[in-house]
Amino acid sequence: MSSTTAPAAAAAAAAPAANVARKPTTAALSKSVVFGTAGLGGCMGWMIVHPANTLAVRWNLASMQGKPFNFGAMIRESGWLGLYDGLSAGVLRQVFYATSRFGLFETFRDKLHQIRGKTDFASRVGIGAATGGIAAYISCPMEVAVVRMSNDSTLPASERRNYKGVVDTATRIIKEEGVATFWRGSSPFVQRAMMVGVFQVATLDQFKEMYAHYLSQKKNSIPNVFCASMTSGLLYSLATMPLEASKNRMAFQKICPESGKLPYTGTLQTIKKVAAEEGFLALYNGFLPYYIRCGGH
Repeated sequence: MSSTTAPAAAAAAAAPAANVARKPTTAALSKSVVFGTAGLGGCMGWMIVHPANTLAVRWNLASMQGKPFNFGAMIRESGWLGLYDGLSAGVLRQVFYATSRFGLFETFRDKLHQIRGKTDFASRVGIGAATGGIAAYISCPMEVAVVRMSNDSTLPASERRNYKGVVDTATRIIKEEGVATFWRGSSPFVQRAMMVGVFQVATLDQFKEMYAHYLSQKKNSIPNVFCASMTSGLLYSLATMPLEASKNRMAFQKICPESGKLPYTGTLQTIKKVAAEEGFLALYNGFLPYYIRCGGH
């Protein structure tokens, strides 16, 4: 009996252990779901942080218009709802930017993993920079529309463009200034997005680990993600604010009537010109709302 039943008994004993060890596999999300949820999340987040972006743009561009920024005067002139100027363009920007940025990141990451057999830290940083730059270039037309619509009401009445909406903004830019205008400020915008991709990949998870260790937070809990996001956002806000300021000026500028030329032509030229004429710290005008936007979004 023992010679015949022992193997069967052993197999029966091993079966529960095998069942316990066997874990159900989770099907990978389709690429359409990845891209769709990335875009939806970006749009929902932007509706929350858009007022901070409007405030950052107006504060940042005030010195370009030769006047100090005054929050109370802005509210008296435009009202609280004025903080939502350009919201339609901002949401549409996220349709292109967030969808392509996060969707392409996962697509490129998975493809590189198939080729190399691994996904290491350097790969994530490189992919984060590349996909951030691609997404920024794709969405640059809407970024130009956001900047213009957000700040138009701060101009003197005779100088306002008086855009009626995102469609009116796009059609008028094409008719009055040409399609290439949509990519004014694309170089600092792309550079900024690449740096954001690097900083987020390089620091976000590290800060999650740090807060989990030192503050006894559960990793990926809401407090843990919030603290890590705001800390990572602080770092890349400090690093990218000059690029953001350059992008805002290049997107909002008009041709100088005296010279017939645009005052800002590239990232380095803009930074040097602003630093020479207004001081380097002028590039950081509007930093607080810019940080709130970056950390919160």
